[in-house]
Amino acid sequence: MKSRVPKLWLTARRNRQEIIKAGLNRRELFKMGLLTSGGYLVAKSGLSAWASGGCDAGECQPGCSPPTTPFIDPLRIPPILPSRPVTDLTPAPQECPNNAINPATGLPFEGRGQYNGVLRPGTDCFQFFKRFPPEDFFITRMRENKRFRITSDPHIPDQTIWGFNLGGNDPAITPGPTIVDQYDGARVVRRFNELPPQEQNGGFGVPEVSTHFHNFHDAPESDGSPCRFFFRGQYFDYHRTMQTPGFDDPNTDPAERLLEFQSSLWYHDHRVEHTAENVYKGLLGFELLFNQFDTGDENTGFRLPSFPQFDIPLALADKLIDPGTGKICFDLFGFDGLVGDKLLVNGVLQPFFEVQKRRYRFRILDGGPSRFYELFLTNPDNPKQSIPYFAIANDGNLLPAPVRFPTSSGSGARIGVAERVDIIIDFKAIARDLGVKRLWLENRLEQVNGRGPTGKILPAGQRENVLVEFRLVGNSVRDNSVDPADPTVRFYALPPRPTPRITRRFRFERGNGQWQVNGKFFDCDQIRFTVNRNSAERWILENNSGGWQHPIHIHLEEFQIVRRNGQLIQRGDIEFSRKDVVRLQFNEKIELVMRFRDFRGDYPMHCHNTIHEDHAMMLLWAVQDDANDNNTRP
Repeated sequence: MKSRVPKLWLTARRNRQEIIKAGLNRRELFKMGLLTSGGYLVAKSGLSAWASGGCDAGECQPGCSPPTTPFIDPLRIPPILPSRPVTDLTPAPQECPNNAINPATGLPFEGRGQYNGVLRPGTDCFQFFKRFPPEDFFITRMRENKRFRITSDPHIPDQTIWGFNLGGNDPAITPGPTIVDQYDGARVVRRFNELPPQEQNGGFGVPEVSTHFHNFHDAPESDGSPCRFFFRGQYFDYHRTMQTPGFDDPNTDPAERLLEFQSSLWYHDHRVEHTAENVYKGLLGFELLFNQFDTGDENTGFRLPSFPQFDIPLALADKLIDPGTGKICFDLFGFDGLVGDKLLVNGVLQPFFEVQKRRYRFRILDGGPSRFYELFLTNPDNPKQSIPYFAIANDGNLLPAPVRFPTSSGSGARIGVAERVDIIIDFKAIARDLGVKRLWLENRLEQVNGRGPTGKILPAGQRENVLVEFRLVGNSVRDNSVDPADPTVRFYALPPRPTPRITRRFRFERGNGQWQVNGKFFDCDQIRFTVNRNSAERWILENNSGGWQHPIHIHLEEFQIVRRNGQLIQRGDIEFSRKDVVRLQFNEKIELVMRFRDFRGDYPMHCHNTIHEDHAMMLLWAVQDDANDNNTRP
């Protein structure tokens, strides 16, 4: 028996790698008889004997990544995507898709107008294109980069990533270039799919993409729907009105729209059934928005630390590394989720960042695929110290007022996949009051698998839990930014909560080996319910499981959480805000209120543990005029 186990394991690994290389999805595995109705791999197929019992070459599981050295590389800050003249976009952007056939590929030049891989002529023309004609233009190309470094440690080789570039002949990076924008004239972002063919994917990833501008107020044709993916050799234009919600709603007070400005957003691949692989491979980036209040200049508006010198985006990601090759790996068959044992920030393994003694704003994103974070600051030279920071934004929105962490109960700011939190760290005050010379940003939330965190808070000062080491350098410098410790500081008030037309309930659960919403799997061709345009509804999200947690994301607009497990969300709570992702934790019920304004068409709601999302925990709903759909459990 001992001699047979390695052979079975090697056969299983080889067969799984062939499936990954071929890019097969769940439905195809079912049809081929390789997956049971319970979601388990069929033993006779030579797929189920996966783990060898050790950390041999080819293993892709926590605890098997090779040892690495932290804090040897500086933090990498993504460059800003430059705007371009419209003449650089040939042909020029147009209201309806450019579906003329490209003789070089046999495909339409533009992927817009395709749905689930099939061209639908006459569809997906831009809404409000004539009312908001584009004034600024951007180009980026999705490409492979085989020489990407996550660390200068010589024991870890170059990595192959998929990412975005600056629009020219430059290499792809991850995170991709940061899009910096203002609320004024409309924009077009043109994305080219120049990824390699499927057989050259290096083990995982599918070169069919749909870039979602996470939570911007967009029409479906520009939102990055999971079913609106496009192919290699095509481009896709995304039109953005750059208007706050309610611009076409007679019931939205124009003054109220000022309360709905956003700040910290991101973009990522959203290809149905392959989001986790493609984002894990590198297809994500930041988008930052500024306005007359959050100006990017600490001398004006809310006086938040100036961009870009003291306003820094941080994309968190955890990876697994094959102990044989030193390459980042991905197990397509881990249906619960994927938790890595190596922590990367902005694509760098546990970097350091030299900071001046003043206040900084950090825009922190949980980039997934499955890990939750609870953030603490630790002095590695005195881990018993309690070191404060202030949250000023939750998801894409500034809070009514700063919230101090750790809280009186000792909790840090917790975020699930796709959630963001903007924090201010006052390095001057910390150095002055606590004598700190270096500082660790730590994740101390225990999570041993993709199901969700255990809830246990780990001890401070463990190197494997460190995200970034901040090194305080030089003397105190001039700082005109607002002090978040000042109790009089205020940002946006919450807009008034609208009156819901109807209450709908959604239960997120495991069924038949995959993930369901109200007992059903996702289907690109099924709209589960339709809401009235320019209306509001109450949604109840339920998770009756004590085994899994789900960060739930709803497209189109933000919501306000009313109650969590019956407890009213009140001022001073970090969730007393507008949000686009909510953590649905063990055995929880969450009540929220949401509006549906301006645009018509279909949008998804899904779990943002991208493994759960890819295994069918998603549904489509639609917005239309006067639909009057009264299905309370769709």
